[in-house]
Amino acid sequence: MPNPIDRILASLPAYRDAAESMKETMLANLIVLGETPAPTFGEASRMHLLEQRFKDAKLQDIATDAIFNCSAALPGTDTTGSILVVAHSDTLFAEDVDHTISIESDSVTGPGVGDNSLGLAVLPCLPGLLEAAGIQLRSGLIMLGVTRSLGEANLEGIDFFLNHAAVPIRAAICLEGIQLGRLSIASIGMLRGEISCRVPEKYDWSRFGTGGAIFELNEVINRLVEIPLPARPRSSIVMGSIRGGTGFSRVATDAKLRFEIRSESAQMVEAITNQVEDIVAETHSASDAEVSLHILAKRTPGGLAAGHALPRTTRQIMDALELETRLAPSTSELSALINHGIPGVTLGLTRSGPTREQTESVQIDPTYTGLAQLLGILVAIDSGICDDE
Repeated sequence: MPNPIDRILASLPAYRDAAESMKETMLANLIVLGETPAPTFGEASRMHLLEQRFKDAKLQDIATDAIFNCSAALPGTDTTGSILVVAHSDTLFAEDVDHTISIESDSVTGPGVGDNSLGLAVLPCLPGLLEAAGIQLRSGLIMLGVTRSLGEANLEGIDFFLNHAAVPIRAAICLEGIQLGRLSIASIGMLRGEISCRVPEKYDWSRFGTGGAIFELNEVINRLVEIPLPARPRSSIVMGSIRGGTGFSRVATDAKLRFEIRSESAQMVEAITNQVEDIVAETHSASDAEVSLHILAKRTPGGLAAGHALPRTTRQIMDALELETRLAPSTSELSALINHGIPGVTLGLTRSGPTREQTESVQIDPTYTGLAQLLGILVAIDSGICDDE
C-alpha cells in the first residue's frame, strides 16, 4: 500500500489539470481585485470585493474585522484544528495610480498583480479547486486576506487576526504571487528605519557652507557604511532609498534615507540599531540640521528547521513538479506566524517580470503548477505527514 506522500506525488499531474480548469475564475478574481486600489491602510474597497467573492464561492463564516481583514471557512470533518491559507491585500501603489489590468494569451500585466493581487485572487478559488481535484479535506480550511502588511503597517493585519482567532490553527501557508519555486520557512531579524534630515530656517550657512540636508545626510551614510558587520551571524545594512531636494540650483532643505538592518541574530539587529541611533544623535548634536531616526518595522528571527516535516514534505512536492527550490528567509506574514508558534511556509505561485512597477506582469501557465504545489501541500498537512515528529 503506497504511503501518503507517494499518493500525493502521483496525484500532482491531476492537480495541475484541475488548476487549469479554474483559469477563468482565477483571472476574473484577479481583474476584480487587482483593479481596485489597495495601498497600505486603504484596502477596505478591495476587501469588500473579496468578501463578495467568498460569498459567490458559498463559503461559511465569512467575516470582515475591525481593520478589514476578510476571512472565510470551508469546514472539514475534523474539528481539532484548521489550515490557514493567507495572502496580503495591500500593494505598493497609491490610489491615484491607474490600476487597469491587461490580459494577454500568456501573461497578465498591471500594478501589483504579482505582489500580491494574484495571491489574493487564489483564495476564493480554493473551494472550486479542491472540488475539481476531487479533494475532501478533513481539516477545516480558513482563507484569509489580510490588510496592513507592508511598510509601516508592520504586519498589523495578520497579528490582529491571530490575536483574535476563534479556532486553533495547525499549520499555515502564505501565498505570494511571485516567484514560483520560492520556499520560505524562517524569518530573519530585521529593522526598517528612516533617517530624516531637515534644515531649519535659522540654519548657519556660514558655518556649514551650502551643502544643506543632502550634505548632512551623506555624512550619516558615510558613518553607516563604516559600521563593522560580522560574517557570522550573517548581517547587513541595506540602503533602500534616498530622497531630497527639488532641483539643480536650490539647496535641499529636506532629505530622507530609508534603510533596513538584517541579521540572523536578534541581538545583532539590536546592536547595529544602537550604533545607528548613536550616529544619528551625534550628527544632530554636531549640526544645526535636525537629524532624526524613525523606526518603521521590526521582525524577530526564527522559524522551522529545514528538517521539520512541513518544509521537508514541501520540498518533495516541489521536486516532483520539477521546480528549482529557492530557500529564502521571509519578512512577511510568516514572521507573524512564527511569533504565534504556528508552523508555516511561504510559497510563490508563478513567474514574473520586473516587480514594483506599473508594468509588473505574471505568467499564466506556470500558475497551474503553483496551484498544484499548493494542493499537494494542503493534502499533505491534512494527512498529518507534515506534523513534526
